[in-house]
Amino acid sequence: MCHVSAVSSCSGTRPMGCSKWRAAFNFGHLKAQSKRSLFFTMIVLFTYLLYCLNECCDSHPRPVYENGPVSSRDGPEGAQPLDAHSASSASLLRKQLSDSPNGIQPFYNISIANNFGSKTLPQAIIIGVKKGGTRALLEFLRVHPDVRAVGAEPHFFDRFYDKGLEWYRNLMPRTLEGQITMEKTPSYFITKEAPRRVHSMSRHTKLIVVVRDPVTRAISDYTQTLSKSPGLPSFQSLAFCNTTTGLIDTSWSAIRIGIYAKHLENWLRYFPLSRFLFVSGERLVTDPAGEMGRVQDFLGLKRVVTDKHFYFNQTKGFPCLKKPEGSSRPRCLGKSKGRAHPLISNEVLLRLRDFYRPFNLKFYQMTGHDFGWS
Repeated sequence: MCHVSAVSSCSGTRPMGCSKWRAAFNFGHLKAQSKRSLFFTMIVLFTYLLYCLNECCDSHPRPVYENGPVSSRDGPEGAQPLDAHSASSASLLRKQLSDSPNGIQPFYNISIANNFGSKTLPQAIIIGVKKGGTRALLEFLRVHPDVRAVGAEPHFFDRFYDKGLEWYRNLMPRTLEGQITMEKTPSYFITKEAPRRVHSMSRHTKLIVVVRDPVTRAISDYTQTLSKSPGLPSFQSLAFCNTTTGLIDTSWSAIRIGIYAKHLENWLRYFPLSRFLFVSGERLVTDPAGEMGRVQDFLGLKRVVTDKHFYFNQTKGFPCLKKPEGSSRPRCLGKSKGRAHPLISNEVLLRLRDFYRPFNLKFYQMTGHDFGWS
C-alpha cells in the first residue's frame, strides 16, 4: 500500500493515493517558502521604516547655535538658532567638530541643548544684600516669562567655588533662546573673593544689589537670628563694643553688611558702575511696580511685571503677587518675612544713624543715587 512504502510505490506505478499525497507535500513546501519570503519582506520594510524615521528626526529643527565668541551662555551671546533648511542639528554638530583644530570643540562653544532649552551660566546675579529684599525681588522677577532663576541660593562664588563652573551650570534651570538665567546669593556682596570670581566667569554679568536703610537692615538681620536662637544677647550688647563710649562693633556681621560703600569699592575694582543696578528695598515695598520697571529695563526685558500683578498685604506689611490664573491663592512671601522687630531704644538708633551717615553719603556719591536714609 502507498502509506507503507511511499518511495517504492511512487517510483514505479503511481496509484491515485500517492498522487494526492505528493501534491499535498508540494503544496506544504510552497507554503513554507511563502512564509519565509513574507518574513524577509517584513524585515526589509521594517528596516526601511526605521531609516526613514531617523532621517525625519535628524532634519527636525533644534536649538543648536552657530559658533560665536565665548560667553557665559552655552549658546553664545547673539547666536541665532538655525532654521530647518540650513542644516540638521546632527550635521551642524559634525561640521563644528570637523572644523576645530583637533576635531573637538571646547564645551563652552557648543550649546548643551535639547528640545526643552539649555543650561547656561547666569547672565544676571542678585549679589546682595541680606535682609534687603532680595527674595521679594527674585519672586517678582520669576513672574516674567523671559526670566528663569534658581530657587535656592547656590553660594557658588563664596562657598562652593572649588566645585567648578560645570557644577554651577548644572544647578541652573533650562532656558530657551531669549530667556535670561539668574540666581541670587546675598552674601556675594560682602565676600572679598566674589568680584574676581564672577568677573572670571564673565565680565558682562549684570549685577543687582538690593539695599535698605542699614540701621533697619541690621535690626531685621538680628530679628531673623533671634528667631532661630532665642537665647541670643540683646541687640544693643552685640552692636556696641562698649555701651558707655558708644563704640560700634563693626566685626558683628549685622553691622558690617550695612557699610555698603566699603563692599562696593571691592566690586568696582572688577566691574564698571554700568554693570550694576541698585534697587531700593524701601521702594520695593511701597512701589513694587515702579522698582520692577527699572529692573526689567536694566535686564533688557519687556515691561511685563506691572502694578496689575501686585496688591499690598496689610497683615504682613509687604506687597504680594495677585492670584495667578489656575491658582486658588495669591503668592506672598513666607512666614519668615515681615516679622515684628524688637523694640530698640531711640538712643541706640541715633548712635547707629550717626555711625552709618558718612558711609551712606559716600555710597550715594558712588552710585549717583540718594536713597534718603536719615
